[in-house]
Amino acid sequence: MDSISKGRPEMAGRLEIVLGDVVLGVQGDGFEYLFSYQTGGLESLVIKGREWLYRTPKPTFWRATTDNDRGSGFSWKSAMWLGADLFIRTTDIRVWVDGREITDFLPPGNNRFGQELVAEDLRIAFVYETATVPKTKVETQYTVDRTGRIRVDAHYYGKKDLPQLPVFGMRFIMPTKADGYTYTGLSGETYPDRMAGGVNGAWEIAGLPVTPYLVPQDCGVHMETKRLTVFRSSVLANERKGENAPFSLTFEEAEKPFAFSCLPYTAEELENATHQEELPPARRTVVCILGAVRGVGGIDSWGTDVEAAYHLNAEQDILYSFYIVPE
Repeated sequence: MDSISKGRPEMAGRLEIVLGDVVLGVQGDGFEYLFSYQTGGLESLVIKGREWLYRTPKPTFWRATTDNDRGSGFSWKSAMWLGADLFIRTTDIRVWVDGREITDFLPPGNNRFGQELVAEDLRIAFVYETATVPKTKVETQYTVDRTGRIRVDAHYYGKKDLPQLPVFGMRFIMPTKADGYTYTGLSGETYPDRMAGGVNGAWEIAGLPVTPYLVPQDCGVHMETKRLTVFRSSVLANERKGENAPFSLTFEEAEKPFAFSCLPYTAEELENATHQEELPPARRTVVCILGAVRGVGGIDSWGTDVEAAYHLNAEQDILYSFYIVPE
């Protein structure tokens, strides 16, 4: 048995960690999380009995093509990032408990843990390899404290000769369509080169609005965000059907604000539709917490590129952090 679990101190207010064969489980007062070795990330986020994840969050690199992207040829030049957004593989996983790295935590080495570990905090890192030429890597670290608060640190490793990035961030797909969201940051839809009209404040959005462009494209990005809270009242779990009281999940800034979008579609679903009526029925909530966003341009839509100051250089590292806060 590992020394961390010897003696089994008072467990109240501390994390209980189980190193399973396929997942790492961690639970505390009002929350239960599962990190999957197989899918490469946070597979389940249950808070007060309600699930917040429909898919394992993964790094995201693509935004749906805009009119300006089409006109300037950006989508063609950076098309490999669409493949990277859809297909990414996990190459390494590391685990720390109370600051101490746990080695040989996969089977059969995990058999030495006779019972759950009891700790103040857990950190787990997933290293990914991109489906690009040349390939590069992304590392995402999750640090869970005893309250269930999760710090997410995402690091994109720049690589020479890669084309410009559309975005870099983390994508969270939730099981049902949200009722709406509130956020603290700039008003309206903003991008790095479209921020002058935004007003700092606290804002409430009903539903998950999608800008009704003739051809669906990227929309709904909000820059310089300090806090985002998503509200749902519907679940997939049959045992909770009929419970309509709203519940919420919050994302908060760490060292600096983030950008986000909160839509009923993934970038690929928007990309695949050439008219609004081709979009599928809205069933999920797709939250992208973004550390870097390319500008949208708009000088014209038939050839002029986004101004150089608003390009996203894939040859340079990108690091950012945020918190997931159980409500």
